[in-house]
Amino acid sequence: MTSFVVVGAAWRAEMFWRIAAEIPGLECLGAVVRSPRDLAVPALTSLDDGPRPDFVVTAVPWDVNPSVVRAAVERGLPVLAETPPAPDADGLRSLWADVGASGLVQVAEQYLMVPAHAARLAAVRAGVIGTPTQVQVSSTHMYHAISMMRGFMAIGYGPVTVRATRTTAPLVDPLTRDGWTGDDEPKPATTTFGVLDFGDGRSGLYDFTDNQWHNQLRFRRLLVRGTHGELRDDEVVRLLGPETIARTPIVRRQTGYDLDLDGYNTDHLTFGDRVLFRNPFPGPRFNDEEIAIATLLTRMADWVRGEGSPPYPLASGLQDHLLALAAEEAADTDRTVVTSREAWAQEWAAPSDLPDDGVIAGSE
Repeated sequence: MTSFVVVGAAWRAEMFWRIAAEIPGLECLGAVVRSPRDLAVPALTSLDDGPRPDFVVTAVPWDVNPSVVRAAVERGLPVLAETPPAPDADGLRSLWADVGASGLVQVAEQYLMVPAHAARLAAVRAGVIGTPTQVQVSSTHMYHAISMMRGFMAIGYGPVTVRATRTTAPLVDPLTRDGWTGDDEPKPATTTFGVLDFGDGRSGLYDFTDNQWHNQLRFRRLLVRGTHGELRDDEVVRLLGPETIARTPIVRRQTGYDLDLDGYNTDHLTFGDRVLFRNPFPGPRFNDEEIAIATLLTRMADWVRGEGSPPYPLASGLQDHLLALAAEEAADTDRTVVTSREAWAQEWAAPSDLPDDGVIAGSE
């Protein structure tokens, strides 16, 4: 049994202990909170309260996260730190200086573990569009979008040139994290556009509108361009041979529709006869976000037991947020921002540093 404690008790913390309860061999020992309260797991007063866990999950606000990470590392505890690891560039550098050498810190960046993205990543890594050269993300904000760009193109920690701008336009916002708003009046919504030049012909396009995570009036879009084709959401266009261009969909098998009585669940995603992703957690009937978090937790458990690779190293999480902050700065100032090679760049060795999504690549 691999155990962990969560620091925090808000909605994100609750997801970690609720999902862990469905995973054999994984146990949440409790949640560290500032004041006693009724929770589904024991409420702990500190990291020293109760049995020593195998690792710590932080699920606290941006400004609190660095101090919790430091406290866990001081106790020799591995950490899965919520995104971002620190709120600003100085905080990122300070956190690396304090805990980077420990090798104990991973980051809870789950986007490339979401089934649809994991399947797309498997297709790109299999070379179906050749060498990826550009990633356009319009679905999620800041460090998550940067993580997807870096992941699809296997980009490390070199300098990046960032240009960005913002526009504001009326938009109805019918849904939030709390549910339907009942408000159909358009209100000003800001969209941030950013272009990131990673060098060597590789670039990223960032496009995010306020509350785009929840507002179903805006599509989530992903485009990965390569030397021999491109992936657009769930379809790939590619060159198969001389004078031969093909379009092939990525297809999800979802049980529970129509006369399928097996219950509602994600089964797998395929590309022709190739299985790109198979749901490793078929029993609990998790949604996509829950599958991603369950994957993150199991990889963290494997890593602390010495049985798996790091799920998402601290250096990657720091780089993601550094570039996200550069995009915000470029939009705020209407100036080009060029990031530098940071101290954590020494950790970059090969694309294996990026998440290995455990996909099933190849024909079955």
